[in-house]
Amino acid sequence: MSTISGEPHSGIGFHTPASVHYGTHLEVRQQRQTTLNAAFEQHPIRFRRIAPRAPRIPEIVWINPPEMEAIRVN
Repeated sequence: MSTISGEPHSGIGFHTPASVHYGTHLEVRQQRQTTLNAAFEQHPIRFRRIAPRAPRIPEIVWINPPEMEAIRVN
């Protein structure tokens, strides 16, 4: 699935970079969780009777993480 705003990426909870940048990822995640909840209610056996959770977005994401000393200085 490709969009104008970029590809969904596993490192950021399967959101597009634009969604994370503009802050719409919270609403998208809630919509995904609502859909997963409905699917689980209708077909719990498909999920081995364990409610699915939409992926969370990490607090900090790096492409090339800075060295720890550089982080402490800032």
